[in-house]
Amino acid sequence: MSGDKDQLLAMGFDPARVDWALKATKNSGLQPAMDHLLANADSPIPELSSSAGTGIEDVDEDDEDAVKAHIKKMGGDADAPDLVAKSIKCSECGKIFRSEATASFHAEKSGHDQFEESTEEIKPLTEDEKKAKLAELREKLALKRAAQSVEEQKANKANEALRRKAGQDIGKAKEDMQLKEMQKEADRKKREKLEDQRARAAIKAQIEADKRERAEKAAREKALRDGTSTPPAGVATPPLRAGAVPAAAVKSSENPQTRLQVRLSVGGAPITKTFPSDNTLVDVAEWVASENLAYNVDTVTFASTFPRKTFSRSEMKKTLKDNGLTPSAVLMAS
Repeated sequence: MSGDKDQLLAMGFDPARVDWALKATKNSGLQPAMDHLLANADSPIPELSSSAGTGIEDVDEDDEDAVKAHIKKMGGDADAPDLVAKSIKCSECGKIFRSEATASFHAEKSGHDQFEESTEEIKPLTEDEKKAKLAELREKLALKRAAQSVEEQKANKANEALRRKAGQDIGKAKEDMQLKEMQKEADRKKREKLEDQRARAAIKAQIEADKRERAEKAAREKALRDGTSTPPAGVATPPLRAGAVPAAAVKSSENPQTRLQVRLSVGGAPITKTFPSDNTLVDVAEWVASENLAYNVDTVTFASTFPRKTFSRSEMKKTLKDNGLTPSAVLMAS
């Protein structure tokens, strides 16, 4: 409550009366203390004076000789004129104060440091002066509250701007993240589409190669039936390797070599390799696992594209020839 007391002292009220008002109103605020001061301006302060140990209770205040003797006993000048300082005056601005407390407050507020005692008595406020003081105090309080309200509004506006900016930053970060995820998804779909196109092209090329191989085989067989060793014009005859058996003498399903093209479900270009026809699909699984670490020998499965068929675990142990994959086939690995 020191703020209420300082304001009351600055208005010129006596410190003792200010303390009385604050105590009487139980420090409930500036306005109740002001009302108490104005209502009890002419009432004596209920304060007990202590005179124990001085012997003053034995002195008759009407006996002038006894009073002077007591003053001398206490070290005072009984013959000094009856001049009593009733106020404190600021030598720099001439303002008069009732107590040292109000003078000290004035010195702290104004920076003045030249004061002197004065016998000039500060007259109590009239009713009009009391009303004027009260109105002035209320006006100061209203101005102070208005200034505080303006400052609070500025602070709230600044805080709101910070909150909005933070919200915008978070929103932009989320939007950027969503755009990145969408771009990744688009790139993935584009990559899958390209891989699918490549796989389709590879399968188509394999089909064309198989057609050509069947046409060449048919031409060779026809040439043998007709008793000619030269195939019809336009049909190429692949050169025989040393020690190889003529293709016309070997059925395609009995071909010792099986050419496999494996399409990977995890992505990537199809892989191709020629196996001995007596190898099993387990051998193919081991090769696929060595080419792509995403596959496991024990869990990988194969399916043919035409006709559509998924090979069981028991069929994985059969040879490529027994599974009908000779001389060539396209498999899907998953």
